[in-house]
Amino acid sequence: MRDIIERAVEDARRYVNGGIDGLIVENEGDIPFLKPDQVGPETVAALSVITAAVVEAVRVPVGVFCLANATHQSIAIAKSAGAQFIRANQWANAYVANEGFIEGAAATTLRYRAAIYAHDIKVFADVHVKHGSHAIVADRSIAELTLDTEAFDADVLIATGHRTGNPTTVEEVLDISSVATRPVLVGSGLNASNAVALLGVASGAIVGSAMKEGGVWWNPVSVEQTRRIVNEAEKARRSHQS
Repeated sequence: MRDIIERAVEDARRYVNGGIDGLIVENEGDIPFLKPDQVGPETVAALSVITAAVVEAVRVPVGVFCLANATHQSIAIAKSAGAQFIRANQWANAYVANEGFIEGAAATTLRYRAAIYAHDIKVFADVHVKHGSHAIVADRSIAELTLDTEAFDADVLIATGHRTGNPTTVEEVLDISSVATRPVLVGSGLNASNAVALLGVASGAIVGSAMKEGGVWWNPVSVEQTRRIVNEAEKARRSHQS
């Protein structure tokens, strides 16, 4: 655990040195992922101490994403470690993923959040989750799925590509933002080449692979790559403001 904590803190500091606005701590290395009710106390304990170390090391907002869609665990980790938000990859409706059938987590998670007095923890929720089949809701538009996600009290909406690193399309962001009343983030595939285009229609982005050495998600964070993307994001931000 000491080595993992040191790596997480070092990555966090590199991200901050590269100019990012916030961080998400997640157990991406726990592949293949378990279904939410199978995620054990050892994972919660590990993510809690790692997140607490990251929160202590940096002065930017920190979130938690316990995979796969383990939102109760994410809320508990965030509350205990001093993080400000969680990510939920399936908040409303249901889908089929590598882990199996995954149901929307909003109903039970919101009640759990209230039960542990964690109202201060915000929810960032994917609208059209990556790494899954949407056949179950294929008769419903992305706009309708967006309305469901908002109705179930997500604070921020996320538009993603089909898998980690795959670019989110401008069209999908527009489909979501056309009916959304809350911020919409790009959830995958943003890089220095497409940042201006995507951030012209989105409020922000969650970036992983493109800020890593060699563009590989499990490599250390590259401060140089991070700064390149942040610089492009700033261009989009200035253009938006003008």
